[in-house]
Amino acid sequence: MSPSVPLQEMIRAIRSARTQCEERGVIQRECAAIRAQFRQSDNGGRSHNLAKLLYVHMLGYPAHFGQMECVRMIASPRYSEKRVGYLGAMMLLDEKQDASLLITNSIKNDLSHSNQYVQSLALCTLACMGSAEMCRDLAPEIDRLLRASNSYIKKKAALCAVHIVRKVHDLGELFTPAARSLLAEKNHGVLHGAVVLITELCERNQETLERFRKVPGTVPDLVQIMKGLVISGYSPEHDVAGISDPFLQVRILRLLRILGRNNEGASDAMNDLLAQVATNTDSTKTVGNAVLYETVLTVLHIKSESGLRVLAVNILGRFLLNNDRNIRYIAMISLQKIVGTDHNAVQRHRGTIVDCLKDQDASVKRRALDLSLALVSASNVRSMMKELLLFLSSCPPELRAQAASGIFNAAERYAPSQRWHIDTILHVLTTAGGDVRDETVPNLIQLITNASELHCYTVHKLYRALLTDISQQSLVQVACWCIGEYGDLLLRGECQETEPVQVTEDDVLDALETVLQSHMSSPATRGFALTATMKLSTRITDNVDRIRSIVSIYGSCIDVELQQRAVEYNALFRKYDHMRFVLKMQSSVFCSGSNRQVSPLVFLPQVCDLLDLLGGSEVTLQPIPAVGGTAPGLFTNTSSTTGGDLLDLLGGLEPAPPELSYLIFSAAPTVQVYEKAGVALTLSCEKQSDSGLTVTLTASNSTDSDISSFTLQAAVPKVCLINRANSSCFTQSKSFFRLQVNLKMRIRISYSSQGSAFQDTVQIDSFPGLSAAGH
Repeated sequence: MSPSVPLQEMIRAIRSARTQCEERGVIQRECAAIRAQFRQSDNGGRSHNLAKLLYVHMLGYPAHFGQMECVRMIASPRYSEKRVGYLGAMMLLDEKQDASLLITNSIKNDLSHSNQYVQSLALCTLACMGSAEMCRDLAPEIDRLLRASNSYIKKKAALCAVHIVRKVHDLGELFTPAARSLLAEKNHGVLHGAVVLITELCERNQETLERFRKVPGTVPDLVQIMKGLVISGYSPEHDVAGISDPFLQVRILRLLRILGRNNEGASDAMNDLLAQVATNTDSTKTVGNAVLYETVLTVLHIKSESGLRVLAVNILGRFLLNNDRNIRYIAMISLQKIVGTDHNAVQRHRGTIVDCLKDQDASVKRRALDLSLALVSASNVRSMMKELLLFLSSCPPELRAQAASGIFNAAERYAPSQRWHIDTILHVLTTAGGDVRDETVPNLIQLITNASELHCYTVHKLYRALLTDISQQSLVQVACWCIGEYGDLLLRGECQETEPVQVTEDDVLDALETVLQSHMSSPATRGFALTATMKLSTRITDNVDRIRSIVSIYGSCIDVELQQRAVEYNALFRKYDHMRFVLKMQSSVFCSGSNRQVSPLVFLPQVCDLLDLLGGSEVTLQPIPAVGGTAPGLFTNTSSTTGGDLLDLLGGLEPAPPELSYLIFSAAPTVQVYEKAGVALTLSCEKQSDSGLTVTLTASNSTDSDISSFTLQAAVPKVCLINRANSSCFTQSKSFFRLQVNLKMRIRISYSSQGSAFQDTVQIDSFPGLSAAGH
């Protein structure tokens, strides 16, 4: 190929290259020829060479050496060279290039040129790559052209002014008067540019927005222009698929949306127009749907009438029936934004929205799921949950976590009964147990614990689910916990809520052992199963040896956490067998009384972690039940093989001898040990013997609001024994046996008031009425 070839021949040679290397060779030879001709002073083919260079630039090859040639060609008096020069400047230059400053003077001269096409070239170049400095220098020229008589120049000047306002916000005030006057033009191009410019000015400056609202006739003029487009007859010049200039209609609707937002006067002026556009626009064509969509957005953003808003929602409902998935997608996005304010209007299209859950497009499914979850209410929770649970069973894997989370939230807010709530969550766990959030298990355990009348029903249902499928780890964890807590109800075989099943002790242990041995079980799930097995040792009498055998196997488990718990449980069998029943009760109360995530391993270490009232020392714990609740059993924490006496507050003294007897409660003078926000706690004590002391704790509420979930938890050093002698809703008395050491006590107070939870800790170092020698 010769160095100087026509543009068409160069393009043909590049396209015929069989390899990338051959293409680079063609381009390098041609670029070398172009450089050589650029250096010639008398170059008759400058525009031809620059055009070839622009094609090379579009292919992604370096073309920066043509920047100065663009500057020279812009300054040329010939129109053909100016046109290519301005085109090259828009493609090869930007505001970061120093060469762009060199064309500022040429653009200014061309803006005053007598030829409208030369002015057009300068306006387009400035609107494309004008820097902030160029915009400041040339803004007065643009304002002058906005007032010109030539419509061709005014529409381009309006769009150039938009670029200037975006680059330099302060120059918006310069164009405001001229922009307002352009609305009187008849030319659609000028009107389009004027509407775009006014929109930009109003979005950038709140004062300018208020000025356009106050100027008489701005909104009425826009309404009149829009009416002319809607009711005008066929116009071949502006017709697009039967809609008169839909581009201008869309721009006007967007500007009306800005002017009418939070302004009642402007909204009233456009209500009739919006109703007319919504009813008269053809919705069978894409352009008609575009106009209708902008109309709906405008109705929903301004202070429109209620009937008009219902009409807008109905239009979005029709969009949901459209065959175009893009239209259905944007309809659901719009409905989701307004479902909170126009809930009843959106509810009318609930059936159509639910049908969109069956769409093949994943994006449409996701938006339909979001909208369906937002439509759930107390009145339709049962029917909506049926549809959502059906969707969950067949939805794509990437949507299961979102669907499960949404169903949980909706069930928690609108559950008609506790049984329905439990059944719904269990259904989700059965279907998508691997995709639920981590807090689902403790939340469900809390729900089951609170529904005491459903314990029998729940344990039977979970036992059946455990036998059916052990792959859903969350479901298996809850089932193991429930069997460990309420296994006696399962063995009893009596359940009015469901068909009773005769379950033997071996059947229950077989199910738990299957979980322990399954390769599908995670370490956490095995922990739940092992703890449940240990809990059953207090319920089962004929298979304790089998339980001991199961637990001992995991004393050498590779999982350190599971191994630690198995070792501790083995120690209970060997050294502290008389304490297994007490620890079972202790574990139950901790699991049921806490809203935090419940660990399946809740025996010895859980006491120190949860109620570390004496700074890590081993303590004897006695929780006081919530007001009106059922008093739990005695809590006792004994020495473990890992704890030792490292943190013994009272110097590692041996525990009190077990042969001491408990004392009887008696009244004594009181002293206030805690008072905050109307909740007070008083303490009275009476020495019964050299080694015995009776303490009474009384709580009172002086506020006007009710208090619920009130709990007192007391701890003393391990050298003391604790016994609850009497309990009521407001008073708790305790008898302590102690050695001749200073007695200390810490009390944790927790309760709920007006929807908020409170918790405090009090330390008591001295007890009223006791001599120094007796402390």
